[in-house]
Amino acid sequence: MTDVVQPWGAGEWTTPPVAATEDGDDLLVTAVEGSDAWRHTSYGFVHDDAHALLAPLDGAVEVTFDADLDQQFDQAGLMLRADAETWLKSGVEFSDGAPQLGAVVTLGRSDWSVAPVPDWAGRRVTVRASRAGDAVTVRARVDDEPFRLVRVAWFPPDAEVHAGPYCCAPTRAGLVVRFRRWATGPADAALH
Repeated sequence: MTDVVQPWGAGEWTTPPVAATEDGDDLLVTAVEGSDAWRHTSYGFVHDDAHALLAPLDGAVEVTFDADLDQQFDQAGLMLRADAETWLKSGVEFSDGAPQLGAVVTLGRSDWSVAPVPDWAGRRVTVRASRAGDAVTVRARVDDEPFRLVRVAWFPPDAEVHAGPYCCAPTRAGLVVRFRRWATGPADAALH
């Protein structure tokens, strides 16, 4: 694989977390209570204070983290962002008593898709998003299992995008996420 591992210092925070400290090769991020990323749909509110560590993207981004999430709406994964109204987040979110693998695509308004992955709790998760033309293809896996398709989403082809790891804690204080790896590379050659 031709991906290049990014140093944690390669990005800038959209909203600074409570703390972000390096622990060996890992980055430990403590989320602010009430942090989230969402626009309008169904709930009627706008939240734009998730903690995303972003750098310019041309191709694919891959983020690995530990899915130690156990409170309602705890979440971690990756984010692609063009601006406040044009972004995608994908990863694991704790919802309704179980880890859920999902994605939110926001093009003025957010949507949300999830699927339960209870056996992913506490394990190492990798999420990969590949941008080519007018689409972002999102895949994810746990540990060394094969990647599975999460979403193919339309995304403005001319938008300048930044991407990297993200987390937030909409309902509680004290969420700490261990990010293991952040890498970028060329867009994936195949959809499947």
